[in-house]
Formats: sequence, structure tokens, C-alpha cells
Amino acid sequence: MAGLPVAAAAMAVALSTVAATTIVLPAAAVTAPDKPTIRYTEYGIPHIIASNLTDLGTGYGYAAAKDNICTLADAYLTVNAQRSRYFGADGKASPGENQNTTTNLNSDLYFQRMNDNKVVEKLIDLPAPNGPEPEVKQAISGYVKGYNRYLAETGVANISDPACRGAAWVRPITELDVYRHAHAEIIMGSTDPLLDGEVNATAPGASATAPQARSSDEVAGKIADAMAHARQQSMGSNALAVGSDGVSGGTGMLLANPHFPWQGKNRMWESQLTIPGRLNVAGASLLGFPAINIGHNDDVAWSHTVATVAPFGLFDVQVDPLHPTKYLVDGTWQDMTSQQVSVDVLNQDGSIGKVARTLWSTRYGPITTSLQGVPLPWVVSAHAVRDANMDNLRAMNTWLHLDQAKDVNDVVTTLETTQGVPFFNTIATDRTGHALYADIQSAPDITDDHANSCLTATGQALFYHLRLPNVPPISIFDGKRSECDWPNDPNAVAPGLLDPHKQPRLIRSDFVNNANDSPWLANPDQPVTYPRVMGDTGAPRSLRTQQLILTAQSRINGTDGLPGKGFTPENMRQALFSDHSRAADLALNATVQMCQGLPFGTVLVNNQLVYVGDACPILAGWQNHSFTNDSKGSWLFENYWFYLLGGGAADGVPWKVAFDPNDPLHTPNSLDTGNSRVGNALGQAVLALRNAGVPLDAKLSDVQKITRNGEQIPIHGSLGELGVLNVIVPGNGAGGQLDVLFGSSFIQQVEFTADGPPQASSLLTYSQSVNPNSPHYADQTKMFSAGQWATDRYTEDQIAASPVLEIKVLN
Repeated sequence: MAGLPVAAAAMAVALSTVAATTIVLPAAAVTAPDKPTIRYTEYGIPHIIASNLTDLGTGYGYAAAKDNICTLADAYLTVNAQRSRYFGADGKASPGENQNTTTNLNSDLYFQRMNDNKVVEKLIDLPAPNGPEPEVKQAISGYVKGYNRYLAETGVANISDPACRGAAWVRPITELDVYRHAHAEIIMGSTDPLLDGEVNATAPGASATAPQARSSDEVAGKIADAMAHARQQSMGSNALAVGSDGVSGGTGMLLANPHFPWQGKNRMWESQLTIPGRLNVAGASLLGFPAINIGHNDDVAWSHTVATVAPFGLFDVQVDPLHPTKYLVDGTWQDMTSQQVSVDVLNQDGSIGKVARTLWSTRYGPITTSLQGVPLPWVVSAHAVRDANMDNLRAMNTWLHLDQAKDVNDVVTTLETTQGVPFFNTIATDRTGHALYADIQSAPDITDDHANSCLTATGQALFYHLRLPNVPPISIFDGKRSECDWPNDPNAVAPGLLDPHKQPRLIRSDFVNNANDSPWLANPDQPVTYPRVMGDTGAPRSLRTQQLILTAQSRINGTDGLPGKGFTPENMRQALFSDHSRAADLALNATVQMCQGLPFGTVLVNNQLVYVGDACPILAGWQNHSFTNDSKGSWLFENYWFYLLGGGAADGVPWKVAFDPNDPLHTPNSLDTGNSRVGNALGQAVLALRNAGVPLDAKLSDVQKITRNGEQIPIHGSLGELGVLNVIVPGNGAGGQLDVLFGSSFIQQVEFTADGPPQASSLLTYSQSVNPNSPHYADQTKMFSAGQWATDRYTEDQIAASPVLEIKVLN
């Protein structure tokens, strides 16, 4: 799929000329091979062609294992609850969205409980749409064959990647392993905030005392702050779909920009999947999914963004103080269900022991004693969890159908009839010039009327009153009343889900967008309405959302200083890689003026005078407001903004002009430099850089860089809180070296015309393979560093023309 750097010379021009004049051949004109065939082009991108879904899955499984067998084997170890057996109980695990969020023991107990209950096995046995369609089962069956074939050919002892070479935990897999991993990915929106609370929920003794009383607003505030901080430290995304009225030439365009982890099971992986006459789709998927999650086919291009729907809800159940495993429902005491869960654990002496724990559940779901680390004490009441995705394997059906969609109406139909998308928005464009925003997913059936009737006082505050950017409305219902359970809507695909027809969608001919805020301003000219469970309305937008919408508006209207009106492939790619900061637009000039006016150029930080006068000209010189590799002053501003936010608080910037729902793209604004926190934040940033030995005028490339096989690679981009679209969140990786924790991962720009094949450019920022011995361990990462994209090879002629073409037939 991926080809040459867009910035490369003659061959890129030649390829683009071929692509521009090639007519799409009917898929039937391509001969299906007798055996699964993998055609590798530049950057190790596999173009897999087969005559059926089983063989297609075989090619996908083989190629995926070749690039990432250690990461995949680790994921299968996780969902089979065996991390403690091989790595010890206290090691770190990443079962959800984020890295190292819990211990191996807690992760194992969580998944072992589901495995003992045969949660996934029961879903596999269900007929579609709630169970996997026959075509999905064929693809999974083939995937297992391909993965196991690669492992058998290579041998565990000869795996190239040292991370798992010779490891006892690398083994052939079964179809159940693949379904369990898929299910774990589908439920990860609730795993991180709830896993520890569920496996640590211990029934209190009869003598337990009530915790110190906290007001409903206090508890809600702590939960909201914790969720806001977690959202800042977890994956996100941008997506922009442009219709025929927003492009300059062509009929529709898409910019896909998910911000996923750079390590672990949530890495993405590129491929093209072709069954002549039936399927032809290119893009990327989460590891272990033999389908394309984000990408394009001949007629439709789509992406997903993390939505503002909480895929879970809590139920506050009153317990008997003398018998705390009894809870009250409709005036009757009911017994909680106890379940003894045990897992193998590697002891310090090398022996294998057992750890057992009693876990508890109610009619609503398991008991938890914390939410995102905020304690929810189990004394006079307890909190039970209901997860909207616990019974969801439908997502696998969803992506199989999206891969074959013919237009955006087809996309909507798929979303409504499968209702499998977990906590994601869908943004799409098609060849006919329509742009779609849809938040049609596996959302809890919480209508506004139901919420008003059943929310507790804390639930009211969380659901309605605490509106922080990107933070979903979390429900806490009165568990004493059975009527407060999620209703079963006859129009929903599964029990307890919101009618998909009540969920927001918008089709336009100019543009739609999302940057992890609620659906409200998918297009500001046509604000969207929806039930509160889907997100807020009339509330502040993140600076990243402002940047994305203002970029789209100014380009379509021709007011951004570039020639002409409307998007072209070149200026759409540049919109992302300009690394422009909305925060700098709003606050840099005021910051410089404040800095220049400080008495003696000093500010007080922790009772210490800090000289910041030398920061003033550096910030004043940073006039393009961009986090490109050669920018000076950007790193200083990023650190300053971090401290101004209070080290990660959601609402830390003091503005003079408050948010106005009638002007949501330009308010709040006007930095209040008279607030002492502004000068203090600048002082903290200057002090931090000096203490770290970093010059205040350091280029971004001098400080934000990663190491691959001993080579340091500069990484452009910045934090989403700065209103930068190309999100990069740096942190300490393996061995304590600076790395990217998450950020721009698979990026793709697609253009449709009235005829001819789609024209696409893409990049997998962290490259195809985690194996340091692979030639595709850092090749695309270096391109990302240089601001280059790869031109996709999509048609059979383009694939055949690759100068590095390598063909693997799985006889």
C-alpha cells in the first residue's frame, strides 16, 4: 500500500503520474490466486490477496506475526490470565487503553473471572448480529492458521525479536485466543478506570465503620478530575472528512489521525486486503484484527475518533450493614454472587503458586470499590458496574462491513445494524462528495428522561454539571430500584443499548470533524443535538477542536493565506504537519508582554526569585507558533503551558473572557497575565529547563527525540492541550529512555475523484515492526521525523511497479 516519500524525487512523480491516469479496474478483472499471497512493497507493507476470507485471514495472520509476534503473544498471554505465571504478580500490565496501568496479578484476576464465566465463548456461539458472522469466523480461522504457520516455520528459539526469542510463553494460538483479544480491545474503554476497583473489592466486616462523609459534589469533582487527567494521558484522535464543496478538485477527502500508543497491544499495523470481485480495502488495524479498522476502499474512506460516551455506568446499591453482601432492590434483600477466582503466580524461588480471591457481583454487574483511582467505599452502600461492551463481539462484524461500504449511507446502515463500534465516532467521506460524522455505537440506553428519574445526587453532578472538555458524562443510578437498570429498547441491536436512530449523525457537502469533543460542533454551521449520554452541548471545546475546525473553515473559505480555496492533498497533509498551536495563537503575545514587563525580569516560584528575562526574546522570536523540529521557543512554551495547566489540570488557564456558547471557537480568550499563576508558570518552566540542562532556546529536535537501534530520531508535534493536531506525548520508555508514549500513529490522507482509483498518502509513525532486527523497525519513523508521507500503492499496477516488490505465496 505505502510507496515512496511524497517529498522524494523522480520516482514519486512518476508514480503519481501513473496513479492519476490509471482507471480503476473492476475487481473481477484481477485473478484470485489459488493460495494466500502476500506482496510486500516499500516499508514492509503487505498487500494480501486471496480467493476467500479464510485464505485472506491466513495471509494476514502470517504477515502480522512476522512483524510483531512478541507483542501479539504478549496480548494473548494477557487475555488468558497468565502474566503472573511468567512475569510475576507485581509486574506491570497494560490491559486497557494506557501503558502499565495495573499489576499482572490484577490483570490476571480480571480476565480469569471472564474466562471462568465463558463470556467470550458464549458470544461466539450467538447467531449474528450479536455473534460473529460466518465471514468473520472464516477470517479468524485463517488468521490462526497464518500466525501458527509463521511460528512453526520460524520456531520459538529462532524468533528474530529478542523480546520473546525462546520464551516459554510464546505458543501456537487458538481461535478463542483471537476472540478473547478482540473482546479485550472492545471493552478497554472501561478496563482502565474500573479493573483495579473490581478485583480489589473486598466485602467489609460487620464492624466496618463508615468513611468520613463527603458531599456529592466533592465525590463527583474528584471522579471528574481523575477522568479528565486520564483522558489527557490516553489515546485520542483527530479526523476531518471533506465533501465536494470543500475540496479543490476531486469529490471528497479524508484526514485520519488517530493518537494511539507507540508500544504494546494497541499499536496499529498497515495492510491491504483483497479478494477479487468482493473486497479491496487498505489502511490499518489494531494488532490481531484481520480486517481494516481505519482506511479506504474504492469508494469510501473512514476513520474513528474516541468519543465522549462513557461505555459503562454505575449502580449505587444499599447494603445491609450487618450482612454487606446483601443489597436492597425493590424493597427486597438480595444476595450478591460470590466467585472464587484463582491464577498461577511465579514465586521468587521460581516455583509456581496460586493466588485466589473472592470477587463479588450483583444483578447489575460486578462490585467495584474505585473509579479511575477514586475510592468508592463499600460500607453502607456499594457500587456495581454495567459495561455496555461486555457482550460486544459485534465490532468484528462492523469492521467487515465497513471494509465493503459503497458510500456514507452504507456506513450509517452498517453502524445502525451492527451497533458494534465501541466508544468511537466514525468520520467518513465517499466518492459522491458526501462527508459523514456519526456517533452510532454501543452506547448505554440512558435517555434524558431515564437519567432524570434515576441518577443519584453524585450521579447528577457527574452526568450534568461537571462539563470538562473530552470528559464523558458518567452515570450513577439508584440501584435500589430495578426500574433504574438500563431499559431494553426494541430498536437496539442488543439489550441495554440506546436506539441507534437516536444517536447523532450528520452528512454534509462541506466538512465534518471530530477531535475527541462531543458531537455538538461536528460542523459549527449545523450544531447537532442528542441525548446527554452521548456528550455535552453548549460547552467549551478543546483547543485541539478549535484548531481543527478553524483550519477547515479557513482553507475552504480561502482565508488562510494559501492560494485558492478548498483542500488539496498537499495542503491537507500540511494542515497536520504544520504542528501549529492554537494555545500559542491565543496566549503567546500576552505572555511575552507580561515577561517583558516583569520588575527586574524575575518571578517568585516557591519563595525563590527566578530570573526569566532571557526567556522573553526567545518566546517573542517564536512567531510561527509551530512545533516543528527546527522551532526555537516551542519547548519552553510547552513546559510553560504544562505548568499553567497545573501539571495536567483540566481548567487551569486563567482567561479574561469567559466561554460563550454563541462563540465557541473563539472563547475563552485573552490570557489574564495579572493572575500570579501565569508568571509563576513561566518561572517554573524556566527553572525546570535550567535544572535539566536544557537551553531555553533549544530546538525541539534537541529535546524531543527517540532512540532506535542507537540512532536518535527527532519527533515533531506536541501535546493536544496546546491545540496541536499532530499530538505527541513524550515520556520514559523501556530502559528509562525518552520515547513517545502515544500520539499520531497511523495517519492517512485520501482523495476521491469522480472516476479513477482513490489517491492516498499514509504513514505509520512508529513503523510496521517492534522487532529491532527488522528493516521496518524505524523506516517510517524517520520519514515522520522528516515530515514526509508515503504515497500508497493501491491498484494492482501500482503494487506490481514497486521496485522492492517481494512475493510470498503460502503454499
